[in-house]
Amino acid sequence: MVILVFLSSMLGAIAFGMPIAFALMMASVALMLLLDMFDAQILAQNLINGADSYPLLAVPFFLLAGELMNVGGLSKRIINIAMDLIGHVRGGLGYVAILAAVILASLSGSAIADSAALAAVLLPMMKNAGYNENRSCGLIAAGGIIAPIIPPSIGFIIFGVAGGVSITKLFMAGIVPGILMGVSLLICWWYLCRKETIAVQPRKPASAVFKSLAVGAWALMLPVIIIGGLRFGIFTPTEAGVVAAVYSLFVSVFIYHTVRWAELKYCFISAAKTTSIVMFLVAAAMVVSWLVTIAELPDALIALLDPFMHSQMLLIVVILLMVLLVGMALDAVPTILILTPVLMPVVKAGGVDPVYFGVLFIMCTSISLILPPIGTVLVVVAGVGKAKVDGVILGSIPFIGALLCVLVMLIIFPSLVTVPAAWFS
Repeated sequence: MVILVFLSSMLGAIAFGMPIAFALMMASVALMLLLDMFDAQILAQNLINGADSYPLLAVPFFLLAGELMNVGGLSKRIINIAMDLIGHVRGGLGYVAILAAVILASLSGSAIADSAALAAVLLPMMKNAGYNENRSCGLIAAGGIIAPIIPPSIGFIIFGVAGGVSITKLFMAGIVPGILMGVSLLICWWYLCRKETIAVQPRKPASAVFKSLAVGAWALMLPVIIIGGLRFGIFTPTEAGVVAAVYSLFVSVFIYHTVRWAELKYCFISAAKTTSIVMFLVAAAMVVSWLVTIAELPDALIALLDPFMHSQMLLIVVILLMVLLVGMALDAVPTILILTPVLMPVVKAGGVDPVYFGVLFIMCTSISLILPPIGTVLVVVAGVGKAKVDGVILGSIPFIGALLCVLVMLIIFPSLVTVPAAWFS
């Protein structure tokens, strides 16, 4: 009964066009009425407490860093480095997109921002070179969703807060899976392009490559600073967000001279708007989380999934299928906020490592970003590239298959996540 009321009230509100945050509040009110404990003061207090979290301070700082990197040209310099290194091989622009996506993922942590930056720079070049438009869009979209896996990841921050899991451990655990996602896209692109007759770019001389690396060195240092600082305990994930924002500001203004002081105002405003949306979602979700615990909804879900509890692998498969289905209907942040408080007790009851599960969970929500009918990243890439969404969906199918293969491999071999995570931590 509790599960039925929770889902029907929330999904019904969404179906009527209500914003996700308000739909979560409606679900909270419905649960309170069901439990005969409605009190507006409790609702408001939990809403405020939901946003009152020190780890969540990392969100606005990483969002600001992403804005500064895009406006300051750090993203474009990363793409230039990849172009000079491997742009001359067969299918070179596709390899450039993948390599740049992996590097950008270690800078911003935002799938939409990375996909938009890659699409704006590379799609016109790929079209002019004769690459298939839909396949190119699908590749860039698939590369963009690596961002939530490789640290710094806003998805890991929100999951860590909602599920009570170490954000630092999640960051470290995401490095190898993120790289494997990039490798799978490389293999898939090689297979698709092995018989292409498209003219390749001329090889850049060694001097041009070294010059490009020298110019982009400041941008490449950011992931080294963040991962190194976390690995050696120099700063926390929240402090890493501050470091990323200050470093991006310093490089953009004083090194590259690409951001004028007048433009900083718009960077701060854009980051503040995005932060307000995310934080309101988090606050509303924390109200639901509190009520879900009071209503013992996780216990009901554990009883429902009891037939799968004897096998960790089977339990993970069932849960991840659920996450993928929900992610196809919702954006990543609402999916994380809605499902994490419900699923974490089930995962712990099944004896699954929360950090390992967090990586698989965020990978599922990331893949959902390029799955219809919502496919947020697909829509962004199609919009930037002025392509039809249905064509982009078709072009992305091989790459979705490659990413799902990585997910299956991580389910079968958990040590691919746990061993590197232990070493990095």
